[in-house]
Amino acid sequence: MSITPRRATVLAALVAVALTGCGAPQDEAASTTTTGADQCAKDNLALVADGKLTIGTDKPAYPPWFVDDDPSNGKGYESAVAYAIADQMGFAKGDVTWTVVPFNKAVAPGKKDFDFDINQVSINDKRKSAVDFSSGYYTVAQAVVTTKGSKVASAKTVADLKDAKLGAQVGTTSYDAIGEQIKPSAEASVFDTNDVAVQALKNGQVDALVVDLPTAFYMTAAQLDDGVIFGQLPSTGSTPEEFGAVLDKGSALTPCVSAAVDALREDGTLDELAKEWLANKGAPELK
Repeated sequence: MSITPRRATVLAALVAVALTGCGAPQDEAASTTTTGADQCAKDNLALVADGKLTIGTDKPAYPPWFVDDDPSNGKGYESAVAYAIADQMGFAKGDVTWTVVPFNKAVAPGKKDFDFDINQVSINDKRKSAVDFSSGYYTVAQAVVTTKGSKVASAKTVADLKDAKLGAQVGTTSYDAIGEQIKPSAEASVFDTNDVAVQALKNGQVDALVVDLPTAFYMTAAQLDDGVIFGQLPSTGSTPEEFGAVLDKGSALTPCVSAAVDALREDGTLDELAKEWLANKGAPELK
């Protein structure tokens, strides 16, 4: 499938904004705009595999971000977003290939074997020193998951978690939130995957887990027979936490993927996909 005239126009305009937003002189900006539009034409993209868009994510690939541990089926929020980005960039579904990339490897320095990675990776300055990010495609809140009858099940505030044994997946902002917001008296446990973390909660090795809110809903609905969402951690700072697609540091694809994400936000696609796959049932914000 070739890119439609409408999409080409939208992408060219958004790339132009991205490339000229740094205050280049007008004549230089005009030149850069043309180059940027050409740069994002499908045939001009510098790809890992010629003619194919290679997208990375971790395995297992969890709901509600993916369904049936199969990123290629287009089901789940991040799978659907990935294919929407691909479509904006001119790629048919059959021109997309998926590769397994562990979370920590995706954000580590070094040459990438994917064009972009989509795996609930929060954009932050530390990671930006090693990789590029697209524009944010999802604004995220952190939540605390526990089980009925646990020592923290009746807690009401963040301070009530001070003496709890908490855990989170390695390398995530969920883990960072434990130390930065909750500041428990005991060192937090760290797990390679959320599946391992859930098992630790079931076994009583931890009192609660910190995960992003959609994952919290999945855990309590599908993985924990007696799971409950204790609540959401309050937002911190003036900039909301967002998930972004990860790219190689200095990738020529970064403005093109960002332009695609921006187009999906502007036309309402991201909101529609969030309603379809991430419909929240509500969780109180902790004080």
